[in-house]
Amino acid sequence: MKRLISITTLTFLALSIAGCGKQETAPAQESPAVEAEAPESVTQTAEIPAVAETESLEVVEESAAEAEPADQAIMLAQADDVAAARTWQFKEGQHYTRMVPTQRTVGGADKIEVAEVFMYSCPHCFDLEAFVNQWEETKDPGVRLVRIPAIFNQLAQLHAQLYYTELFLAQSGKLKDQAAFRNMVFEEFHRKGNRLTSETAIQRLFTRAGVSEDDFKRTWSSFEVNQAMRVAQDLARRYNVTSVPMIVVNGKYRTDAGQAGSYPKLIELIDELTVREGLR
Repeated sequence: MKRLISITTLTFLALSIAGCGKQETAPAQESPAVEAEAPESVTQTAEIPAVAETESLEVVEESAAEAEPADQAIMLAQADDVAAARTWQFKEGQHYTRMVPTQRTVGGADKIEVAEVFMYSCPHCFDLEAFVNQWEETKDPGVRLVRIPAIFNQLAQLHAQLYYTELFLAQSGKLKDQAAFRNMVFEEFHRKGNRLTSETAIQRLFTRAGVSEDDFKRTWSSFEVNQAMRVAQDLARRYNVTSVPMIVVNGKYRTDAGQAGSYPKLIELIDELTVREGLR
C-alpha cells in the first residue's frame, strides 16, 4: 500500500532528511535515530550474511565498469566525453560521491544496479519507501533494484535476517506479496510500536502473512539467509555505509536524500546516475 504524501509533508522531509546513523541508538517512535533496544532473544546462526535482484539473489560479482578490459579504454574515454558534454542537473562531490575504485554489486553486469541500503527500524527508510516503490514501477527495464539491509547493531542483525527470510520465502512462492509484507513490517515498527525484537515476534508477523511455521523456521535458519547476510555486511563495508537510507548506483556512485536535497530530488538523481552509466 502506498502512502500519499502531501506538499506539507514533502516540505518537512526536505528540511529533516538526516539518515539513521551507525553510531546512534534507541530512537523514540518519531525520532530519526536508529532503534537499538536490546532484543528479547536474538537468534544468531553460526554464520551470518547478500542480497537480491528486485528481489532475486545472484552471486556477487564485479560491476560492469569494474570488469571492463583494458583494450576498451579509448571507447570508455569517448563515452566519458559524451557524458561530459551533456548538461547534468547534479554535481559530483556535491550531490553524490564517486567511489574509487568501483565496488562489487549484488547482480551481474546485464543491468545497471540501484541498491538501497536500509533498516526496518529507520524512520527515514520508512519515509523513503513510498518514493522508491513508485520509482520501481516506472524505472527503465535495464535497471535493477536491490535492497541491502544495514547491520549496525544486534537489532539490525535480527531485522536483516527478517528481510532475507522474507525475500527467499517470496522467491519460493511461500510469501505471496512481498511488497505488502514489507509495508506491514514498517507499519508494525513505526506505527504500532512493535519493535520485532525476537524470532517469536517476527514469526507471528509471517504467520499473519500466511506463511506456515515450518516454512518460516526452515528459511529463517537456512544457509541462503546466512550467506545473504554475510554478503550484505561485506557490501556495507565496501560502500562505506555509515548511515541509512543510502543509495548506491552500480557500485560506483553513492548518495542519499541529504545530499540530493529531498526525497523527490533523490529519485531524480538516481535516474540521472543510471543515465550516466547507460552512456558507457
